[in-house]
Amino acid sequence: MSGCGYSYERMFAFSPPRPPVPTDLAAKIRPTLLARSRTLGLEGPWSGVIPGGRLRRGTTIAVHAESAQGGVSVALSLAAAATAEGLWAGVVGVRDPGVVAMVDLGLDLRRVLFVPSPAAAWAESAADLLEGVDVLVVQPPLNPSSTLARRLSSRVRERGVVLIVVTRQFVWPAPVEVGLRVEGSQWETSSRLVSRVLRLNVSTRERAGTSCHELVLPDPHGRVASR
Repeated sequence: MSGCGYSYERMFAFSPPRPPVPTDLAAKIRPTLLARSRTLGLEGPWSGVIPGGRLRRGTTIAVHAESAQGGVSVALSLAAAATAEGLWAGVVGVRDPGVVAMVDLGLDLRRVLFVPSPAAAWAESAADLLEGVDVLVVQPPLNPSSTLARRLSSRVRERGVVLIVVTRQFVWPAPVEVGLRVEGSQWETSSRLVSRVLRLNVSTRERAGTSCHELVLPDPHGRVASR
C-alpha cells in the first residue's frame, strides 16, 4: 500500500508517568496467549478476503478509505467475530460509530472498550488498551510520525494484539501485514438506504500485487455479505 507543537514521541514514551490501567480490569480482560489460539476468527466472507482466513495476533492491518466510504465499518466488522467469541476489543478515535450499527455488525458491546475522542492523546489511549484487549481499532486524528507508528506496532507484536488502523487523508507510516483500501462504495436503495457495496483492494506484506473483492457492508440486515 502504497501536529504542530506536540511531540508524539514524548507522549508515547509515557513521560511524565500516567496512572496505569486498574489491576483488576487488566487481569479480567488481558489476553491469555498461552491458552488461546494465535489467530482470531473472522465473520462470513472476511475469511476469503484476509489471507489465511483469520487475523494473526501481533499484526497490523491498515484500512484506508476516503470520508464516508465505509472504512470504520470495515474495521469494526473485522473485529466483530472476536467479541462474539468472548474476546475483548478496544476502539479509539471513532467518535460515533452508532450503537445499533455496531450490534448489527455482530459486535458484542459488553466486550468493547471505547475511547471516542482522545484528540492528541490517541496513541497514549491506544497503548493503555493494549494491556487488556485482543483486537484494537484505532482512527488517528492526525498523521503520525513513522517513529510513533512503529512503536505502536512493536507494542502490538509484544502484546499479541491485532491492530486495525483506519486512515483517510494519509497512509499509515509503518509496515503492515495486510492493507485494505476501499476504492469505491455505492449504496443500493429502494425507499431507503438498504445496503452498500464496497470495492476493496487487498495487499499483503508477503505477496506482490493486490487482489480485488466486492463485499456488501452493511447488507439489508446490517452485516457483511458476499457480493
